Amino acid sequence: MNAEQKLLWVFAGIVGLLSLASASGWLLARRKGQTSVIRNLNERVRAWWIMVAVLGACFGLGPSATLIVFALISFFALREFITLTPTRASDHRPLAVAFYLLVPLQYWLIHLEWYGLFSIFIPVYAFLGLPALAVFAGDTEQFLERTTKIQWGVMIAIYCISYAPALLVLDLKGFTDQGALLLLYLMLVVQISDVMQYVFGKLFGRRKLAPLVSPSKTVEGLVGGGLSAVAIGAAMWWITPFTPLQSAAMSLLIVICGVLGGLALSAVKRSLGAKDWGSMIEGHGGMMDRMDSVSFAAPIFFHVSRYFFTT
Repeated sequence: MNAEQKLLWVFAGIVGLLSLASASGWLLARRKGQTSVIRNLNERVRAWWIMVAVLGACFGLGPSATLIVFALISFFALREFITLTPTRASDHRPLAVAFYLLVPLQYWLIHLEWYGLFSIFIPVYAFLGLPALAVFAGDTEQFLERTTKIQWGVMIAIYCISYAPALLVLDLKGFTDQGALLLLYLMLVVQISDVMQYVFGKLFGRRKLAPLVSPSKTVEGLVGGGLSAVAIGAAMWWITPFTPLQSAAMSLLIVICGVLGGLALSAVKRSLGAKDWGSMIEGHGGMMDRMDSVSFAAPIFFHVSRYFFTT
């Protein structure tokens, strides 16, 4: 079975599951009424239909289209981050560079498959260049705090998220030109983990995981959702270069990183007095609310795969 056939089979399975979820949500709303939980569930399912359609279109159009879509995701995620972390007029120059130079350049370097540069460009050159550029505005008030906000936003929203589509150009042993499957694998494990943690938390959640950081997350949700995602990830070994056991280990790594990303960025939101990063995606909050887990999982998954499975 070639890569295109595998993609079709996986998307057929996703469409089938979403159809079942939509039907279940409709029946629940009909029988139980529009409770907050059922309404939130149906909003999430509708948002999932849109996200799957966009992802499917990207894969159908090819790697360039996928890179463009993820570049837009980074742009909107960065906008949400900067909107919640107030800056000053003197920060406009480094912000303009971040939005209109760093976003396209990072994804262009991935398109060129220039690993040596796209892996260090932002954490080295942008990290040093952005505060140096801000200095010329002559505003020293809260300079460290303002600079750190911009650097942190650029690292999370651009650099870390860009490692997801960078999987498209990763040349793994016996897995040449099948990076789309690896990207799909990452996104599915991350999102299945998030969904199953939500389901298990609602059904069985008793003990809060981090009540001051993310009140909705529970230990039961983490264990049940995480193990479910690992099991499904292991079952998807056939679309990866991994054995079933390796796929389970990689899924566990993705789940752990995703949970840590969600908690870390929830802490940032709480410190700013916000519930969501935005309202761009109905039922899911903002773009960053959907990509917080990916931002931590993608770079780790990329580098572990590259270290252990490249030719």
